[in-house]
Amino acid sequence: MHSSFDPAAGASPLLLTRLTRRGLIGGAAGSAALIAIGAKGALALPTGLFTLGVASGYPQPGGVMLWTRLAPQPLQPDGGMPPAIVPVRWEVAEDEHFARIVRSGEARAEPGWGHSVHVEATGLKPARVYYYRFIAGGEKSAVGRTRTAPAAGSTPERLRFAFASCQKYEAGFYAAYRHMVEDDPDLIVFLGDYIYEADPNPKEAVRLHLNPEPKDVGGYRVRYATYKRDPLLQAAHQAAPWVMTWDDHEVANDYADDLDEKNSDPATFLKRRAAAYQVYYEHQPLPAWALPKGPAMKLYTAVDWGGLAQFQIIDDRQYRAHRACQSPELMARHEQYQVLVAPCGDFDDPRRTVLGATQEKWLMNQLGTSKATWNVLAQETLMHKQGRIDAAHPEKGPLFSGDTWSTYPVARDRIFQRWVEAKTSNPLAIGGDIHAFAADSIRDPARPDGAPIAAEFVGGSITSLFHDASFKKQAEANELVFAENEVRGYGLADLTPKGGEVRYRGLADAKREDSAISDIARFTLDPAQPGIHKTLG
Repeated sequence: MHSSFDPAAGASPLLLTRLTRRGLIGGAAGSAALIAIGAKGALALPTGLFTLGVASGYPQPGGVMLWTRLAPQPLQPDGGMPPAIVPVRWEVAEDEHFARIVRSGEARAEPGWGHSVHVEATGLKPARVYYYRFIAGGEKSAVGRTRTAPAAGSTPERLRFAFASCQKYEAGFYAAYRHMVEDDPDLIVFLGDYIYEADPNPKEAVRLHLNPEPKDVGGYRVRYATYKRDPLLQAAHQAAPWVMTWDDHEVANDYADDLDEKNSDPATFLKRRAAAYQVYYEHQPLPAWALPKGPAMKLYTAVDWGGLAQFQIIDDRQYRAHRACQSPELMARHEQYQVLVAPCGDFDDPRRTVLGATQEKWLMNQLGTSKATWNVLAQETLMHKQGRIDAAHPEKGPLFSGDTWSTYPVARDRIFQRWVEAKTSNPLAIGGDIHAFAADSIRDPARPDGAPIAAEFVGGSITSLFHDASFKKQAEANELVFAENEVRGYGLADLTPKGGEVRYRGLADAKREDSAISDIARFTLDPAQPGIHKTLG
């Protein structure tokens, strides 16, 4: 049944194999606890198995990933499930009533992976809408709607995708997703900060996180369940396939490789990272090649939408060099890193990387071989150089965040230069992280005064806040064409063979589930004239 979307990755198809009695007994090493549920009537399952909904992702012309997790008591570390492997039937149909089922099978939900289910549904037709569901213990899940990608080399008339990030549960409600579903995107691109890991904050929360800051598998499962139970988030997963990357809060604030924000012991932090990566996998519709191995998890990949678009989805957390311009004494004392720094020798060090050597080599190859009309770099944050003047000490000049591309300028410029050298067709960068909407033109680093070579769009945040009056005030100095940090929302893009449009969708009040929404900015995309062309905002 299983054939990986990325055959070169060689990852184990652990959760994707068809369940047979022989495989069940072998996989469980003969454990009575693990095989008991396979015996008819031997072990009754709890009711309410599908509390966390369903999801699909990573569409291909002939298939798509399907996901669910069995969790009758989702706020318990084990989800309220017995320590047994559970067979789960899955079905894919051409209609939402399942009168025309075209693919079906059985997967295994294993306790070691939180009874999550990852199914690679193959043998489907390109550019088609399908419906899917799961069945276990006599219960049926909610019905999800997904679609396959167009055939390789085909030219779809249009691709509509939404892009979003930063959905802190405590900061608001998910009204943005209600409107996103109404916008009917073909694809949803999530750019990081799916959860936030901090302790509950009763003083500022609209609604509270339900457990202390997670640092182990059980804690992260409870935190994901807190988010996944939200009906508006579930509806967005049910409406369209997702592709995604992470940022920092899926593990810990502002982490860089093996260091957290307080420069704690790397070995201790990597244990925490391993737990966070496992639970991220357990809760997302990820292919088998993304199966984590301890504190390592491959997330970067390319997703094609026929010949119209290619998404290069990258990971700029796991492999990045340690933060620039940090005091050795501060690091030795395991203190909070210095967030804003003045330029130092680290800025010009070509060895400092955001992507790591292997991922960067992969990306450079993708940018040189993609035949797509549009090439969308899906990454976590603002790539454009962004400085901040300290009003109390303007003589210091601009300071830069050690957590953004601004303090890795050589690594960033290598990507921009590759766009030029490879003549990558119509490159776009999309990002999140900064809890603000931003848009700017990107120029060739070798010709900073030349015409733009690409456009960059940062699509706000679903709920997370950024109250900083200097962001808009310094937008012009930072060469941002658009900057808005008081409104929450997401980006919506339409691409065609001849052009496109990006809209910023802004909520009236992210603290209301029934908030209205409107376009706060619009931009046109012109292949003949790269860069930002604002028509509203």
